[in-house]
Amino acid sequence: MIRLSLLVALALLGSPAVAGTAYQCTDASGKVSFQDKPCGGAQRQQMLHLDDTQPIATPPPDTSNSPVFETAAPPAPAPQPSAPLPVMYACVRATDGKTYTSDNGEPQPYQVPYGILGATQLPLSQVYGGPGAAGASAPELNRGRITPGLVANHYVWVQDQCRELTRAETCRALRDAFDDNEEKLRRAFKSDQPPLEQREQTLRAQLRNC
Repeated sequence: MIRLSLLVALALLGSPAVAGTAYQCTDASGKVSFQDKPCGGAQRQQMLHLDDTQPIATPPPDTSNSPVFETAAPPAPAPQPSAPLPVMYACVRATDGKTYTSDNGEPQPYQVPYGILGATQLPLSQVYGGPGAAGASAPELNRGRITPGLVANHYVWVQDQCRELTRAETCRALRDAFDDNEEKLRRAFKSDQPPLEQREQTLRAQLRNC
């Protein structure tokens, strides 16, 4: 009730929240008035203390005509390029039967010593006269026989045999090549890293299709 009286007093006195004292005056008929001076002698007086320490609420700014700025989402990262799977082959080396992978299914023929292919000297029983022979060692008896020198000095043409890898085998071979390249890159000197890094990018692009 006192706060309501303060508001009424401010309104009547025309004072916008100024600190001070107002007077509520009530005459004999019960009529109430407010003034900034003490009431007359015949009036009942009540002092009202005005306080300007209360913050004055200000209306929020009108943003109806303000431009609206929308926050753009960050651009999506560019998709990493991929490369088609290479055609790879599993080849068997003619000299020792070991397998290896290659991107060439028709390797060039090459010459190797005849002895590498597993040719050996004939058994002594055949070299020296055949079954039941006395083991003669005369040079003329060895004519036409295979000797280590004859084997070592003769070369023959051979060619590795290859077959095309399946898709699963190609992906497995690429992963093995990537791991091997990563190990080399980890151990390489700074000056030796560029070609290994290029190889890494090529393998990554190919493996995205696996």
